[in-house]
Amino acid sequence: MSETVNDGAAPPVVAAFDFDGTLTWRDTLGPFLRRLLGTPGYLWLLFACSPWLIAFVLRLTSNHRAKAKLLQAALAGRPVDEVARCARAYVQQDLPLQWRPWALQRLVAHQKQGHRCVLVSASTSLYMHLVGAGLGVDAVLCTEMEVIDGRYSGKMATPNCHGEEKVRRLRAWLAQQYGETQPELHAYGDTAGDHPMLRLARQAWYRERPWPRA
Repeated sequence: MSETVNDGAAPPVVAAFDFDGTLTWRDTLGPFLRRLLGTPGYLWLLFACSPWLIAFVLRLTSNHRAKAKLLQAALAGRPVDEVARCARAYVQQDLPLQWRPWALQRLVAHQKQGHRCVLVSASTSLYMHLVGAGLGVDAVLCTEMEVIDGRYSGKMATPNCHGEEKVRRLRAWLAQQYGETQPELHAYGDTAGDHPMLRLARQAWYRERPWPRA
């Protein structure tokens, strides 16, 4: 249901946070897959997908294509329940060591002021919705994975939530929540893939510093 109520004074405030490298110190997908597959299985995955991973590093293929190959190889046919158990352990045991204090403090500060907070991340639904529930955010916009008959197909159910896709997903959520009301958007990121979202915001932070609007 859309929320369009405003008291005519200040507009509602929404804070949009990238996840990997912004709220955490590092990428989280690799460590998650290592926990899921075990170290030998993870090393084999990297070897099997090395042509696409190397091509991505050399900018010969896209982030989306390399990630799609990695996820297909890691997840195809794997039961949802198995992945969910791993995700719970990962979020409870591994992620607490990865939080960036400054960004986490900013998230909590927004929440204490009554601002709505959203995670906008290329990381996957394998664990991101659990992360969002733990942080108490209002929404998680991430790369959703396809499930068929209780198993992951290995395919993405949505486009990779990266770059301009972050803006499309965030705008759609804002329109659903606020209709024609324009909330005051704050955004936090750490890579060039976050720049489109930062440009959308009234106030933006890049690697813990104010990001100048072009």
